[in-house]
Amino acid sequence: MEIPFTKYQGAGNDFIMIDCRQKSYLDVSDSARVVRMCNRRFGIGADGLILLKNHPDYDFEMTYFNADGREGSMCGNGGRCIAAFAKALGLIQNECLFLAVDGLHRALIQDNGWVELQMQNVDTLEIGPDDTFLDTGSPHLVKFVDKVSEIDIHSEGKKIRESARFAPGGTNVNFVQAWDDFLFVATFERGVEEETLACGTGVTAAALVHHVRSLATPGTYSQPISTKGADLEVRFTYTASGTFEDIWLCGPAVRVFEGRFVSVV
Repeated sequence: MEIPFTKYQGAGNDFIMIDCRQKSYLDVSDSARVVRMCNRRFGIGADGLILLKNHPDYDFEMTYFNADGREGSMCGNGGRCIAAFAKALGLIQNECLFLAVDGLHRALIQDNGWVELQMQNVDTLEIGPDDTFLDTGSPHLVKFVDKVSEIDIHSEGKKIRESARFAPGGTNVNFVQAWDDFLFVATFERGVEEETLACGTGVTAAALVHHVRSLATPGTYSQPISTKGADLEVRFTYTASGTFEDIWLCGPAVRVFEGRFVSVV
């Protein structure tokens, strides 16, 4: 079987996109095939694989698989990339509403190529003495450090991800360095089991935690964030009751190449 695909990347977080509106090329039983397609030596290479499907009530539905072949929780950069993919297919213009595993998402495509994705509201943060845990569509531990460059992201992230504290599902782990109005974030992603060049739900988590740690003042804010893949921005409203609403993840979503994968598994 040949599977037509398009490769996209959002801040270096890369994805295989498959249009499944006319034919269902893959489903949740195809984990071995997903692993092979995402493999960087024996396949196309990607942090994850995304299916674009028809939906009767919305512009489309997004199904996301991690590189380990398992259906994953929400992927923020993947959500921005699928919006760009939908526009390239002629399915939408500059705005869409689609269904993902964590619910509905709205996306806006700007003239400069940036895609803005509305995330789910965040009501709860588990604030500890050394780190903070929260769910931004995917579970994230946020840990502030003096210098990200001095942290072994893979070994330290893997240790936390596999710790008994987060068993059995594990967590994504974000190491964050903060300046006055700027953050640098490096993320170890579960499912990829490596550091990725960026993580959309991770930088969203970092922005929200940073606000609680510093200002904690109600209002609407915009937080610039740098990753190893590109610069991103998170906009949000912090309410008087201590919740986050109207959260937007903003950044580039770029088509890399397209082709046909010859399936052998």
